Amino acid sequence: MTPEQGGGPRSAVRSLATAHGEAAVPAATVRARVPVTLRRALGQRAELVTFHGLPDDGEHLACLFAPWDDTDPPLVRLHSECLTGDVLGSTRCDCGPQLDEALRMLAVHGGALLYLRQEGRGIGLYNKLDTYLLQNDGADTFEANRLIGRGADERGYLTAAVMLRTLGLERVRLLTNNPDKGRQLRANGIDVTETLPTGVHLTTDNARYLAAKARSGHHLSLPTLDTEAPA
Repeated sequence: MTPEQGGGPRSAVRSLATAHGEAAVPAATVRARVPVTLRRALGQRAELVTFHGLPDDGEHLACLFAPWDDTDPPLVRLHSECLTGDVLGSTRCDCGPQLDEALRMLAVHGGALLYLRQEGRGIGLYNKLDTYLLQNDGADTFEANRLIGRGADERGYLTAAVMLRTLGLERVRLLTNNPDKGRQLRANGIDVTETLPTGVHLTTDNARYLAAKARSGHHLSLPTLDTEAPA
């Protein structure tokens, strides 16, 4: 079933009061739908969707790939903005490779990528770059956030849940290694039927970063790194 047939992104906006007594999720509406062809998604067509009435002021967007059908819930990736990794190709993190991996998978299987404007785990770009200096002195990515007076991870996924509900995507398969994303989506009324892991994009530059993520509870099985391998 294609989105236009009612099984995907053109489904009507639904009531956002959750069942079984859970807290209601705030309502939003679609602002615009923009068709694009994405080179990083195997040259496939996608639809960029913007919103009115999201719970915060971020210019978050959904990137939708058709078709998908009703035999399985659509594949969904929540991707937090990382200018250094996503745009500039920094090897200090795995954000760029995860974004490319998700876009390729969605181009083949259909589904949605939510691009969430939560740079630096919610602390912003300048603060993130400040923490890089602390990481150079030995702090890990979470410790560095705390050292500048911010939370280790300030991201929330209520907005993602609102975006999904607005698009009629109330049952999803989630592409992530971070269990907190699934927990927060479920708490906000989204039925996460399955969690699929992303790849482990390990380099000499991001090994300490990925080890810190694993210690924080991310589901990562880190292989032994060949220190002579290029970053």
